[in-house]
Amino acid sequence: MMRSMRVIYKPVFVVVAVSFIGWLAYGQVTDILGGGRDVVLKVNGQIVRATQFQAALQNAIEESRRRGGGRLSREDEQQLQDQVTDQFIQRILLEREYHRLGIQVSDDEIRQIARSTPPPQILRQIMEDPTFQTNGQFDITKWQRYLGSASEEFRAQIEQLYREYLPERKLEEYLTADVYVSDAKLWRIWRDQHESVTVAVLAFRPEQIPDSLAGVTDAELERYYTTHRDEFKRPATAWLSYLAQPKVPDAADTAAALTRARRLRAEVAGGAAKFEDVAKKESADSVSGARGGDLGWVKRNEGGFDPQFLAALRRLTPGELSQPALSSFGYHLIRVDAAKGDSLHVRHILIPIVPQGKHLDQIDARTDSLDHLAAEQTDGARLDSAAQRLHLPVAQASRLIQGDRLTLGRYVISDVSVWAFEARPGETSPLIEGERANYVFRLDSLYAAGTPPLAQIRDRVLGVARYEKKKAIARQRAALALAELASAPDLLQAGRARGLPVERLGPFTRLNPPSAIAREPVVEGTAFGLQPGQRTGVLVGTTGCFILQGVAHQAADSAAWLKQRDQQREALLRSAQQARVQQYLAALRAQARIVDRRKEVFRPTTSEGGA
Repeated sequence: MMRSMRVIYKPVFVVVAVSFIGWLAYGQVTDILGGGRDVVLKVNGQIVRATQFQAALQNAIEESRRRGGGRLSREDEQQLQDQVTDQFIQRILLEREYHRLGIQVSDDEIRQIARSTPPPQILRQIMEDPTFQTNGQFDITKWQRYLGSASEEFRAQIEQLYREYLPERKLEEYLTADVYVSDAKLWRIWRDQHESVTVAVLAFRPEQIPDSLAGVTDAELERYYTTHRDEFKRPATAWLSYLAQPKVPDAADTAAALTRARRLRAEVAGGAAKFEDVAKKESADSVSGARGGDLGWVKRNEGGFDPQFLAALRRLTPGELSQPALSSFGYHLIRVDAAKGDSLHVRHILIPIVPQGKHLDQIDARTDSLDHLAAEQTDGARLDSAAQRLHLPVAQASRLIQGDRLTLGRYVISDVSVWAFEARPGETSPLIEGERANYVFRLDSLYAAGTPPLAQIRDRVLGVARYEKKKAIARQRAALALAELASAPDLLQAGRARGLPVERLGPFTRLNPPSAIAREPVVEGTAFGLQPGQRTGVLVGTTGCFILQGVAHQAADSAAWLKQRDQQREALLRSAQQARVQQYLAALRAQARIVDRRKEVFRPTTSEGGA
């Protein structure tokens, strides 16, 4: 149990937090001794060195691999690097604020809070673990007993979580002491949820105007482009071609996986091997495999698991070893060790269905040829000649915007979005491994970020300029209709009689406006100010021009509001406090002097295990 708890409750932030203060001190000493060439971050004069940063990043990478299993893409590593950077910056800023405000944490405070609640960072996991429940409810006494019998190492980790959390809580209390949600605000929110109106709406929209009535000359087009250049800026964009060597298992691969699963089951069932040892040696699920196949406590209908896996799991009784059970991940050998209510303590061994034998040799040979013939070439024509040699089609990828990940069908292809914006047009990529195929990409063209020349985006500019003309025509038609219907008491009836686009909308509240005016806050707000029979002038919105007449108005029930006011205030108060803290942290960062030298200190590298 202790080993299981350490695996579950030792996330990367604990490792970073435990070592953080030491890293800071180390950074200052080595800055004096060694100069500043390896300084990755400097935050208000406080430095983070490459060794410190890489240690934290490696912890984050290892934790991510442990949780997700398998290789990380370059995009994943970039995201983790950004997260570690933010973590360092925020921790340095917070430590300075604690010192400035005199915020400290005593041992007595830690002992006191430990008796009343688990650390908030792991509160949910602890409360949902049947080990700490009585009759399905969290039992604090079980947590206290467990903590009292735990090892010094585990207690030190838990203590560090409290030492990280308590200063943050004290700072939050300091920042939010004056936060209050007034009755007026509570009533406005309640009113927005429950007040409703019905209106008649006459709408004139630009898209209803034919192009023939909104011509745009070349001079007008040039003038519009010059005046609105900033509106046509675009991010860097790449266009790619690629070859894909499939590596999809066939029927023989499936049969081989099933045979292997049956052999392993026979070894375990016959006593020749222990389930836990087989899981460590054979399971493709490296995370649970390292723990003897232990998946922990799983609810019978838990949404995060494959439905076929859960269906097989529900058929088992404690101690029973399943037959090979097929899921989208492969074949599973499943064993339920214990059951408590709707939760089962589960172990499994995963045997994946993957190409093997002669089929795998064929795929490997063709992949080697693809790599040799087409990968990492400066002459893009090599991709076309490789396609002819290997009888593979040259396919076109959808345009790739910098910062996005490339998706082919429903599969995300890692590393491409980093390589594409480091390469030159005509170059080909290294061999990139995907889930269903191996790829070589060619960068066909690359547009830098900024505003393209008018010739490149002429149709787009023309469409926008024409739309502006249509908006002016729509305003003219709305003004004419307003004058024509001025003496008619019923807008809905009179508009329909004249064939005008008028409709009845509602009843609706401020929180669920009909789609016809959902993007028109001015129109929506005006609707709630109308009394039955009252009519507006022309309202100019973002999607057209509108004339409204009130039909019905249902006020919110103030008595019902008073009955729930206290609960409403409690919920909103917490949200307001969290917003205050986030604003404070954002302001701290905005005012900080931050130097980020990651690009200078580190060079782009391919993920471990990559092609």
